[in-house]
Amino acid sequence: MGSMSQITSAFFDIDGTLTSFVSHVVPDSTLVALRALRERGVRIFICTGRSPSQATTVLDTIPLAFDGYVTFNGQYCVLDESPDEGGSAGDGLRRGTVIAEHPLDRGDLAIYLDWLRAHPQVVSNFGERDYVYFNHVDETMRATWRSLGKTAPPVYVDDPARALTHPTYQVSPYVTPDEEAELTALMPHTTGVRWHPAFTDLIPADGGKPAGMRTFLERFGLHVADAAAFGDGGNDVAMIEAAGVGVAMGNARDEVKRSADLVTDDVDGNGIANALRRLGAIG
Repeated sequence: MGSMSQITSAFFDIDGTLTSFVSHVVPDSTLVALRALRERGVRIFICTGRSPSQATTVLDTIPLAFDGYVTFNGQYCVLDESPDEGGSAGDGLRRGTVIAEHPLDRGDLAIYLDWLRAHPQVVSNFGERDYVYFNHVDETMRATWRSLGKTAPPVYVDDPARALTHPTYQVSPYVTPDEEAELTALMPHTTGVRWHPAFTDLIPADGGKPAGMRTFLERFGLHVADAAAFGDGGNDVAMIEAAGVGVAMGNARDEVKRSADLVTDDVDGNGIANALRRLGAIG
């Protein structure tokens, strides 16, 4: 594990890392810690599975700027070229410049739509840049949305055939791990990353959060060995393993904790601030 004195960048997941699944807010201690990092010259980034439009639901509540935003698990990266402390992080995402994007392969999407037609009971989320919708909804999907509390984005239902004519960066079917394996075997350019037991995020096989991290590290001339990453879900494992210092939240899944250099307290136990103090990043 690297020492925090060497860290020049830090990447943060949103759900279960910055925000709590209990209070659905970012703890004050986390906001203070993020500001302290910025004051020390550390570049800070969001690294989330959420779409840009769904991320702003949370980022609008964060009254500080980030240097950039990795969304869709790495497939859509937005640079804030003039970060300041005015407004919210959501403002930074909206006004930022897209510096990398990587939609799903259209051929794989055609295969996916055929599979959904053969499995009409499966609920799926489809993520475009400014629009996220479902093919239909059921009680399992509603339960996952309720678990997000006030950070839950609006729900739209639309024709999934639009995925063949609109760039789609991520699809998230409510399937079992076995069904996920079946799908990824059929879709040669696609892989799955799962942060919730009810569904998986299907993304380009050569994508993922580490790809988004690399986009920003290269942009700023920084090194991954000097990066810290904070997460709690299965889609955070690769990011945590790639970073010089990988931190799992106390509320993280066991597989995430095994991948980390450091396991901190949970979100509501000031996990981010405590980890940064433990690593000597803040006072």
